[in-house]
Amino acid sequence: MQGFMCREESVMREEVLGRLDEIVKQWVKAVCQAKVLGEEFVEEANAKIFTFGSYRLGVHSPGADIDTLCVGPAYVTREEGFFGELYKILSEMPEVTELNPVHDAYVPVMKFKFNGVSIDLVYARLSLSVIPEGLDLSHDSILQHVSAGDEQTVRSLNGCRVTDQILKLVPNIQNFRTTLRCIRLWAKRRGVYSNVAGFLGGINWALLVAFICQLYPNASPSVQVSRFFMVYTQWRWPNPIILCPIKEGLGQQVWDPRKNVRDRYHVMPIITPAYPSMNSSYNVSCNTLSIMTGEFQRGYDICKAMEIATDKEAYWGTLFESYAFFDAHKYYLQINISAGCADDFRKWKGWVESRLRQLTLIVENETHGKLQCRPYPGDFSDKSLTFHNCSFFMGLQRNQQFPVNGGKKLHFDLTRCAGEFKWAVKNGYTSRKTGMDIGVSLVNKKIPEFVFPGGIRPSCTPNVTRERRKRSPQPSSDIDEGKSKATVLDGTCRDQKRKREYNAGVETDPSSRHPKSMRCNPPVDTLVADASSNQAEKLAPENVADQALPKQRDELEDDRHQVKEFAGGNMSSDHVMGEVKSNNAPRPSAASSYNENLEELEYDNIKVLHYQTAPEPVVKP
Repeated sequence: MQGFMCREESVMREEVLGRLDEIVKQWVKAVCQAKVLGEEFVEEANAKIFTFGSYRLGVHSPGADIDTLCVGPAYVTREEGFFGELYKILSEMPEVTELNPVHDAYVPVMKFKFNGVSIDLVYARLSLSVIPEGLDLSHDSILQHVSAGDEQTVRSLNGCRVTDQILKLVPNIQNFRTTLRCIRLWAKRRGVYSNVAGFLGGINWALLVAFICQLYPNASPSVQVSRFFMVYTQWRWPNPIILCPIKEGLGQQVWDPRKNVRDRYHVMPIITPAYPSMNSSYNVSCNTLSIMTGEFQRGYDICKAMEIATDKEAYWGTLFESYAFFDAHKYYLQINISAGCADDFRKWKGWVESRLRQLTLIVENETHGKLQCRPYPGDFSDKSLTFHNCSFFMGLQRNQQFPVNGGKKLHFDLTRCAGEFKWAVKNGYTSRKTGMDIGVSLVNKKIPEFVFPGGIRPSCTPNVTRERRKRSPQPSSDIDEGKSKATVLDGTCRDQKRKREYNAGVETDPSSRHPKSMRCNPPVDTLVADASSNQAEKLAPENVADQALPKQRDELEDDRHQVKEFAGGNMSSDHVMGEVKSNNAPRPSAASSYNENLEELEYDNIKVLHYQTAPEPVVKP
């Protein structure tokens, strides 16, 4: 199987981590000296590096980044120390490239490459004068050293603590790693491995696989992969995935839809096992859940056929086939971004990428769920352009839960959606500079050639279904040649005109300049219970109605008779969940992504207006 790292790269990563540990220790000593805390303090000043995520789990692949945590003492702050002095030290080192601080992320992070190794570095500040070299983060007592209200430190610590807990909770670590490698490879091939795009990231897939390992502790990895698809095809979201009982009463807020209104909006809760328990998949929307449910169904169908087949190897190949994104849809939204210099482009790209999920939600809400966006978890750059640029793509598909009646064609006007998204992105970024532009356009089968390897679109057989046609190789984002049709212009100021057309946006009516407030995820009046612990009674639906919002009580009362028990396959009764059916939105159907079909849609029926103009002046919100 692909994805195993050679010894040379493993040694290089260990050397980089060792060097990074030396750098942060020297940095803390320098901060201590600058604050004139005394020679004794300087001598004992210390910081420590921890790893988490796929690297700590032992399932990292070649070229993957290393999730890293730096733990520092009380006198080293996040803004002045971490994003200040440490950033300056790293920026002056020739080994460090592509340094990009992300202050406003849910977990503030510093991204960079050290000798070619990608590092995601987060910071946790403990109320200790000295960080001991043998610091253990796995005990809950470590949270007593976190200042009140410092949620960023709690989230930063949670990465390491969750990783360690997963390894403790799985019955067979080797089988867990093998199964997780398979699922990670499958998710990447099928285009559903991306937290920022609204799908699931590395820690989410690890938690899902760990749950399967708990259900089938004696099964081989191949059986666990099959059971993975069986269980999650039948799983009744938003029932949560919980590896162990949720701890309470230690002063930190935990995931609890009875008390926290925001938790009721989560459509695919996957709860972290370390205290304080959080929903690791809060980015998932009804749209992306529907897509993943369809992929689970596809995997389950293949595994069922594999069980009775003699040539099982052929079915494994089918399971891991790449999703032919640019053959699977008739229409796409293309989001173009550009910036004046490399540093501005890196920051601008990171911001826009973090907001792309909002576009899928806006389209979903504006079309009342009838039109869905499937984001491609990656970007493409047109090397024929002289300015820094990249493009993101989203496939458009009709939601199969809304069939076309009487042969009527569906008509969608996405002008307002695109305008609202552009307005929110531009005005939401306070550090935006001149030259940071964004445009949204609608394309059909005439996909720009620069998205394909070598700039040449592979041929496909037209008389077969999309899911059975021959898969083209996964598109690469590193293309040296190829031109986009939208960038071929003549004239004296060719580069400037090409950039303006590349960033062609959508014309919006005045009312869309200040778009209405929209909910990202529809509220889900579903409260769940883990029957394997005492929380079953606390979170049971019949005990929730009195604690619900006033407007939701009647809905809960009306739906109480629809509570059902779920058990997938050989799932033990210890994991039965209770569910209250939501009135707000239909449960995602596998057909909405598994049986993709846009035959009822015509190109003229999905409209996005284009215009060419000079870049808009920067407007501060």
